[in-house]
Order: sequence, then structure tokens, then C-alpha cells
Amino acid sequence: MMLALIVAGEFVFGLPFNVPRFFRPTMLEVFAFSNTALGDITAIYGITAVLCYFPGGVLADHISARTLMVISLFSTAIGGLYMASLPGPLGMSVLYGYWGVTSIFFMWGALIVATREWGGNQSQGVAFGLLEGGRGLAAASLSLFAVYVLGSFLPDNARMATDEEREAGFRTVVLLYTLVTFLAAVLAWFAIPAHKRERVAKPSPFRGIAIVLRQPAVWAQACVILFAYCAFRGLDNYSLYAVEVFGMDEVEGARLASYGAWTRPVAALLAGLVADRFRASHSIAVVFGILLLSYTTWSVLTPSGSGAAIIYINFFASYVAVYALRGIYFALLGESRTPAFLTGTTVGFISMVGYTPDIFFAPIGGRILDANPGIVGHQNYFLFLAGTALLGLLSVAWLVWLHRHGRNKLWKNAHE
Repeated sequence: MMLALIVAGEFVFGLPFNVPRFFRPTMLEVFAFSNTALGDITAIYGITAVLCYFPGGVLADHISARTLMVISLFSTAIGGLYMASLPGPLGMSVLYGYWGVTSIFFMWGALIVATREWGGNQSQGVAFGLLEGGRGLAAASLSLFAVYVLGSFLPDNARMATDEEREAGFRTVVLLYTLVTFLAAVLAWFAIPAHKRERVAKPSPFRGIAIVLRQPAVWAQACVILFAYCAFRGLDNYSLYAVEVFGMDEVEGARLASYGAWTRPVAALLAGLVADRFRASHSIAVVFGILLLSYTTWSVLTPSGSGAAIIYINFFASYVAVYALRGIYFALLGESRTPAFLTGTTVGFISMVGYTPDIFFAPIGGRILDANPGIVGHQNYFLFLAGTALLGLLSVAWLVWLHRHGRNKLWKNAHE
């Protein structure tokens, strides 16, 4: 079951996220997009996704995870067939809006509910760390193979590739991600139980929503995830940094980004183990502090002399920190004593707020990079990320304060 959750939870996002993350320079060339244009298109995904998180979470409290996940994977893969036709800006905008519905409304709440059930009462950190770490292993493995596929269509010097070679390679990469998304749907059908185990009597969906919205800890968790997700979206431009600042070609840049992705399995699982032992909130605070230091340093460094070595250290250290955050931030549900029968609704609201960077991050990041092309634009970009890390640190401090001063009041009205 956990293998199916890992595969489903990663490959449903492969087409809308991993393709532009690992192959961003190639994607910009093939579609003739600027960073700003691509950011605006992916923001359409963010808008539809944010609208779907909350109702999708409520749905996950009442319909089996298997049904929702299979629908999500098949419908997302169908969109991949359309992307392989290399549509224009309007078509890509519609496609990303469609993916916002297919990958979130049917998938996200069901994935978190099923993972929390699998972890039980004592192993929430391990459950979510294993989910994130496994997703990272799946993403890194597929991206490394996809880089090989792309490279097989391009000459040894990728800068000399023709438009036809680049388009053929990119189209094949998209079809590869489409195929594994279809296969993930098949695995989910056979490996995930058809029905969820019995639970206590649940309140009506509308009463459940009202209960969730009255919990300060839920709002604090939403803020923590919002700024942690900004850090995750910050990884989208690492391959572009490698090309524009370090002078790598597009294949080398994609390969470096895929190497960074290999830190995800180890970072997420270790973070889960630490969170179960020392509390998720305290672990998250330490990781935000590491990111704040890393981004601030990066915003003033140039790739010359010892600066290059420090940049490479920051490159992999920030990957580790970001994936550690992703591995444990949903373990906060257990730390805050969220009732199991309201998991989907709570996750839906937290995600609706926490994943709003899908709307604003790429447009802001694209404009920062385009305003000052080259190293200055990237330094400003990392300064922006440093600001989000500082806000994340303040958010987790708020949550810790709520835990200390309102422990007996958390969710007191959930069973009324």
C-alpha cells in the first residue's frame, strides 16, 4: 500500500512540476517562453489547485482513497498526451488549469488521509517521511533516466542542437512521464484497499468545515506549509541557475538538478525519524533557520574562487533542508491532535492556504529573474527566498506558542 501511495503521490505531479523543474531551459526553448510567461502559465495551475484543495479534502473524508487516486492519475496522464503535441500559450494555460483539478481535487486529500492512517498514532513522522522520501526516490530515478533520454536526441554539445532535435527530445520526455502516470494508476487500483477502515461517526461536511476553521493551530500550520512550499518552489530555477551563472549547457543543468533530487529520500526519512523523537515543530524551526542562512549567503556570493565551492554546498544543503521540511510538515497534524475523522477537511484547508505559492511564486520569481538577467537576478531571487524562510521561522514559532499555551483547548469542540 505504501509503495502505491508513494508512486501515485509522485507521478501525478511529474508532468505539471517535474518536467519544468528538471528540464526548464529546454522547455523555455521548445515553447519559446520567457521566465515570466512560463510563470504566468503555471500560476493557472495554482489558481485551480487552490480552489480544489478544500473541497477535495472534504471529499477524501467520505470516499475511498483508491477511487480518488485512480481517477486523478488517469485524467492527469491524458493531459500529458496533449502536452506532447506542444500546444501554444493558450493551450498550455488551459492544460495547467486542468491539471490543477485532476492532481489536487481527486488526489491530495486522499493521499494524506491514507498516509496518516498507515502511520497510526506513534509513527506520523516516519509515515510522512517515508512518503516524501519514497516520492523523492521515484522522482530522482525517473528524472535521471529522462535526462538520458533527452541527451540521446541531442548532440554531444547540446548548445548545437537544432530546434527539431530539441523538440523531439522534449516530446519523448513528456511521453515518458505520461506513461509512468498511467502505470501508477494501475498500481494504485491493485495495491490500495478498496474501502477505508471504519471510523467514528463523522460530523456533516459543513459542520466539519466550521470546526476546522475555528482552530488557531490549523491556521498556524497553514502558514508553516506556505513558506516551506515557497522554498520547494524555489528549486524550480536551480537548473536555470546552473546554465546562466555556471555556464553549463541545458543537459548538464538538468543533470545537476536531478542529482540534487537524490537528497530527497534520505533527507525526508531522516527528518521523519527525528521529528518522531524531538517533535516536528522543533525540527521544522531548525530547518527554516538553515534555509535562512543558506539563502542569505547565496544572495551575495559570486561563482568565483571560494564562492563557487560555497555555492555548491548551498545547492545541496538547501535541497536537503527543503526535502526535510516536506517530509515532516504534515506530521504537525498528529502533534496538534487533529481528529482522524477530520484529517481530509483539515488537510484541504491547510493546503488551500499553504500551496498558494503555486499562484504567486512563479510569476514573482520569473519577474525577478527577467528584471536583471544573469547573476544579479539570481541573487535577488535568493534574497526573496531568504525573506520567505524568515517568515516560515516566525510561523513555526507561533505554532509552538499555541501548543504550549493552548494544549488542553486544541480541538476541544471537535466532538461536540
